Amino acid sequence: MNLFTSLIYLTALHQHKHFGRAAEACHITQPALSNAIRALEEEFGTAIVKRGRSFQSFTPEGERIFVSAQRMLQEQKLLQQDLKSAAGHPTGTLTLAAVPTVMPMAARFSGVLQARHPGLSLVLWAMSSSDIEVGLQDLSLDLGFGFTGRLQVKAAKLTTIHQYTERYFLLRRKAQSGRKGLSAKRRPMSWQAAAQFPLCLLTPDMHNRAIVEDAFRQAGIVIKPVIETNSILALGMTVLAGEVSSILPGALVNVLRGYSELETVPLNAPEVLTPIGFMYSFSDRPSHALRAALDMADDPTWLQHLASHAGLP
Repeated sequence: MNLFTSLIYLTALHQHKHFGRAAEACHITQPALSNAIRALEEEFGTAIVKRGRSFQSFTPEGERIFVSAQRMLQEQKLLQQDLKSAAGHPTGTLTLAAVPTVMPMAARFSGVLQARHPGLSLVLWAMSSSDIEVGLQDLSLDLGFGFTGRLQVKAAKLTTIHQYTERYFLLRRKAQSGRKGLSAKRRPMSWQAAAQFPLCLLTPDMHNRAIVEDAFRQAGIVIKPVIETNSILALGMTVLAGEVSSILPGALVNVLRGYSELETVPLNAPEVLTPIGFMYSFSDRPSHALRAALDMADDPTWLQHLASHAGLP
């Protein structure tokens, strides 16, 4: 079997931590993936995987082999893009991951980037902040989009490009459905007042939830939502269908512009401003695809488009 193919299977197993799911992601059978891993173990003369009835973990030697595999696959990717790309016409795959609350802006970025560079293929994942940071460091991701302020706390060795500042709004049903489309109140509401509403919030494992809880804590409130979800779609739909309210950043509020049943109220006291940006592992030889993405991230036309959809509704 081709060595690079086996290394791809190895990285899939490292990502999914499960033989069946890794095989499915690689579009092969589980026995085929298992045989490829065993062949690598024979090649390197060491165990790569700790096996029980199911996958347990990589051995220390397996982790070292995985790191080398990632570097080899990255070099292969760079070489392929160098050979296929002409000046000003990048070709290749860019893997971008975004936290769920910025996914609307990540989708816009992907669409605009691919339209500018038709030779690019993009893979867009929704991931947690911690998974994005790990993926960038182990080179399974090219670019991340999310909460750059976390990196100062974690001292992660990642480079950032600021894109916009996230502001927060209470989303609720209108007392009466009036004019067409979402209504946006201008007079702000305090976080303390927002706590009086039954709320649907993201689950505690999401970084957005930590931001919201910290804002309530500064207002002297310990919040207990009546609905918790890990779906950004559910945040808006529960408000639309039920008797609850929610707290959303501007980028998500803008997705709901067409719903005349809803209204938003900006929140203050405290004023919460969260920096959002791109993150990537610095390299003096980035891929053509990554270079094209980074160039667009600084492009004034893109930043103007971003500002019109990420701020106040």
